[in-house]
Amino acid sequence: MRKLGVVEFVTLDGVMQSLGGPDEDREGGFDHGGWSGPYGDEVLARRAGQGIGQTSAYLFGRKTYEHMAAHWPHESADNPIAASLNTTPKYVATRTLRQQDIEWVNCHVIDTDVVEAVHGLKSEGDGFVTVLGSGVLVQTLIANDLVDIFRIMLHPLVLGTGKRLFREYPNPLRLRLTECTPTTTGVLLLTYERQPGTA
Repeated sequence: MRKLGVVEFVTLDGVMQSLGGPDEDREGGFDHGGWSGPYGDEVLARRAGQGIGQTSAYLFGRKTYEHMAAHWPHESADNPIAASLNTTPKYVATRTLRQQDIEWVNCHVIDTDVVEAVHGLKSEGDGFVTVLGSGVLVQTLIANDLVDIFRIMLHPLVLGTGKRLFREYPNPLRLRLTECTPTTTGVLLLTYERQPGTA
């Protein structure tokens, strides 16, 4: 049975919005896009490689899918991240896209109940279903106790505004830290496991 892992780049105040570029996501007037750029190093790159080696399926929300699909299909297969993303099965939870709208190879639309669909994905095969970004989808996954592992890249930066990874929940979300690795730029690579039976 597969586990579901959520992979997120966040600031110290929990912001996950528009980490990659200035125009990635300007919703809410957010103008700090690309904030993660100065913090890359070999430790972070190596961790990314380890993560893709365990991934047997990817899961995205619509906005993250559209952003990823505009970039990764055009990258060289020599790039291990591109190779993984372009060849591994991908699933998109969306109410607006249909399968005929999808051009990225080996990508499938989930247009039915997402909770039921994710239970199905987790029951098939081994490895991890990996969620990248997809902030709205992640809230549904958390609320329905579907996340097994959070892999968080915690950056030494406070933005004060923007969409946050952890939002409002009716019950505490209890996690267990299983790994903490610092990078040369001050990012902490954190792995948390969900404690069973907590929400």
